[in-house]
Amino acid sequence: MVKAILNLLRLLKKTDAISLNIKTFGYEYARNLREQLTIPSNLSPQKINLQSKACQQNDIESNWFFYWCQEMKMPVAYHRKLWEFCYILQALYEYDLLTPGRKGLGFGCGQEPLPSILAAYDVAITATDLDPTASAAQGWIETKQNMSYLEKIFRPELCTKELFTKNVSLKYVDMNAIPAYLEGKYDFCWSACALEHLGSIKNGLLFIENSLKTLVPGGISIQTTEFNYLEEEETIDNRGTVLFRKKDFEQIAKKLTAAGHQVAPLDFNIGSCVLDKFIDIPPYYSKIHDIPQEAHLKLLVDRFASTSFGMIIRKAV
Repeated sequence: MVKAILNLLRLLKKTDAISLNIKTFGYEYARNLREQLTIPSNLSPQKINLQSKACQQNDIESNWFFYWCQEMKMPVAYHRKLWEFCYILQALYEYDLLTPGRKGLGFGCGQEPLPSILAAYDVAITATDLDPTASAAQGWIETKQNMSYLEKIFRPELCTKELFTKNVSLKYVDMNAIPAYLEGKYDFCWSACALEHLGSIKNGLLFIENSLKTLVPGGISIQTTEFNYLEEEETIDNRGTVLFRKKDFEQIAKKLTAAGHQVAPLDFNIGSCVLDKFIDIPPYYSKIHDIPQEAHLKLLVDRFASTSFGMIIRKAV
């Protein structure tokens, strides 16, 4: 029995060593790629006919992505969270929503940079997050992913204090129970990898549908979340983090389209470049400004390969 346990421990250590080697080579490859990128200095925003799509290496190496990284004062990195922020900003630009006087609603904002950069465009933003008491119970405050007061999301490098104070307000909102006072007020709404934490796939899809209630006719809902891209059926559901499948996105798109809303075409292509095939494995470290994960476009969640997927929906007029 003792010998069997020792052999098992040796095997586990060997597995850990193999995992570290895989991560090391993947990160080093991504680091070299990033250093070789040629980023123009005179970038301007451009419309690319953005679709509902999965995160890809080609996106990271595109001028539209470079531009939004520069706007957010963030270094270009092969990181799917950075992709989500750029995806949301690109969608807002394509629908002409980055103009003074617009109104936007952010769900589950945590400490993300979007409220500050949007306020700099003189857009009025209601930034929401879970009530601090509920967040503490779920561990979000401990992991610094909750916005317990407005000053936490003020980014002085992105926005003047005057514009931030003028344009940004804070509300505590349960995404599973959007209050009626938010309905019909906003030109756009968004969430960045928040709806997979609503308890189930069903709840996440219902939130996407309900988010449209907060919009004026013709308003835009932009949502990014987890995409289990290798499995058609088996996934993670009814847990703290759930993984959506292709059929889940198709289901909600079909339902919304039938109700008269417009869903940007669904593109499930995860890319064919090297980093599209590299699946990052735990442990993770997710600080954006000091990213040790040089290659974090795809990742392992439990035993499922996942990446970010963005959806764009225009509310019926």
